[in-house]
Amino acid sequence: MSQAEFQALLQFFKTLADETRLKLLGILANGEQSVEELATQLQLKAPTVSHHLARLKELKLVDMRAEGNTHIYWLNAEALHDISKGLLSSEKMASLVDIEGEAWERKVLKDFFEGTRLKEIPASRKKRSVVMRWLANQFEPGRTYKESEVNALLERYHEDTAYLRRELIAEKLLKRERGVYWRP
Repeated sequence: MSQAEFQALLQFFKTLADETRLKLLGILANGEQSVEELATQLQLKAPTVSHHLARLKELKLVDMRAEGNTHIYWLNAEALHDISKGLLSSEKMASLVDIEGEAWERKVLKDFFEGTRLKEIPASRKKRSVVMRWLANQFEPGRTYKESEVNALLERYHEDTAYLRRELIAEKLLKRERGVYWRP
């Protein structure tokens, strides 16, 4: 999720975190209403209702037209649907977790590397996978390597090149056929 999308999602939730705004959306979902009608139903003053409607209008959740001095509002169901498909999709929600996951992966790499040298191979499979993915990214995609080249590259990071090679292949991060290796 991009920073702009994250900010839009945050703004959406901040705006709807108000009971009056939620009630306004509920009333407007049943049909058009004037500010005065909404104020009466919610037992609020018209300027207060106008303030809340302006916040909802910023998100394009409500639309308005003027009839003389009266402003008529209604729910913009299409915008609500677009927001639910876009900002509130399961993919977007899941991408919020990636922020945490990336931070954890950076911590694992920081814990197990000293500069570019792998201090030790993690015993935990999950942490080892993070290290193996990092090592796999040191190989150029689309390029083939002889075993000696793979060993030379891995030796820059850790002396146990045979173990690292086996792990990279076991995790399908590198492919091997007839002594030739490549990153899929």
